[in-house]
Amino acid sequence: MTVQFTRNVDRRRFLQMAGAAGASGLLPLPGSIRRALAADAAPLASAVIAGKSDKMIVHNAKLGVMETPLDLLRDHPFTPKEILYNRLHFPIDLNGGWVATTAPASTETTRDWTILVSGLVQRPKTIKVSDLAKMDQVKRISVMQCAGNGRSYYWAKGKTAGSGWKHGGMGNLTWEGVPLMPLLKSLELGPDPSVTFLSANGKDVPPVVGGADLIKSYHLAAPQLQNAILALKMNGEPIPTVHGGPVRLIIPGFYGNMNIKWLTDLMLMDRENPSALMQKTYRMPFEPVEPGKFTTQDMTQQNTVPTYGFAIMSVVFAPLAGETVKAGNVDLKGVAWNDGVVPVTEVRVSVDQGRSWIAAEIDSSDGPTAWQHWQTRVALSAGAHEVWVRATDAWGRSQPMDGLTTWNPGGWDWHGVDRVAFQVA
Repeated sequence: MTVQFTRNVDRRRFLQMAGAAGASGLLPLPGSIRRALAADAAPLASAVIAGKSDKMIVHNAKLGVMETPLDLLRDHPFTPKEILYNRLHFPIDLNGGWVATTAPASTETTRDWTILVSGLVQRPKTIKVSDLAKMDQVKRISVMQCAGNGRSYYWAKGKTAGSGWKHGGMGNLTWEGVPLMPLLKSLELGPDPSVTFLSANGKDVPPVVGGADLIKSYHLAAPQLQNAILALKMNGEPIPTVHGGPVRLIIPGFYGNMNIKWLTDLMLMDRENPSALMQKTYRMPFEPVEPGKFTTQDMTQQNTVPTYGFAIMSVVFAPLAGETVKAGNVDLKGVAWNDGVVPVTEVRVSVDQGRSWIAAEIDSSDGPTAWQHWQTRVALSAGAHEVWVRATDAWGRSQPMDGLTTWNPGGWDWHGVDRVAFQVA
């Protein structure tokens, strides 16, 4: 991938951009720049991905990993591309290839893009994105979330691999595209009776020959696949290149890594893809594990499950940690979500550290796979306070009171009760 730079940058921006390149090992840095970088801040988000807000928190410039501060996230019912979190699996390539930008792919690229549908079928087919654009489009409103969202909270128990996400590795988005399952049926592929899985691959490739590719597999019986689309638009516009344009597989309720960017291949198979990014990464143990006693290498198909659908979760948007509000009636607000298979039925908040709980109002008007906005009002006197929030769905799934109980070496699926300390004056 390529980072798109503007010609006119100030000294600080240049140093930040040079730092991003130097960190990737692609550009040698003079000693004077290295010394300046040591004293300077992390790269600005816009120097890593053109068009991103510089208020974003950059975790890894080499992989374009950045999250959204909650004070920005809460201001928008649908998350703008400028502040949507990002995660790339392979290093940004400064020497050519894809452009890390919030701009869409060129018209020429979009026109020539094809998707091969193959696998255990009698008649493989190729689909042009330009033909997809002529088909009937549907809209899906859904949460997009990194499977590592909240990972840093696990570190109170034991360090895990990966970036230290807080709660900003998510967004609420509108997608438009062609329904996946009806499209596959219309192609008359002649699938083998043994077919039980669909695998998807994108244009991005490992930086090392023979490295694990990001190929994901989905059981065809998964209910979320019935809502899946080959998306061409995000928030009413062509999908930004860095977020998977010109075409991305969108499966509402599934973690971001399962929503393959730059889609090039769909394969009907009789088993999960053997890629390490399917079999060793993005998996959760069936039973509780302890730091140092269970590693990624211990993961098998028998003792873990892929991180497919979201664990049920809720987050406080107001007040945020460290904020000060006026004494009296205080509005508590936030969002909840799950995998969308059944509705979120209850959100409860506590201002006395779990001794008592208050039912919050839930606004689910954007559908079961979107943010479920919740709010309630409580009377609070001056002093230090803490709000806890816990969501439950129709299957009785709820957030653990102690999120550390689901600790795992990858730092996936954090969904403990959110606890936010604030001041009342």
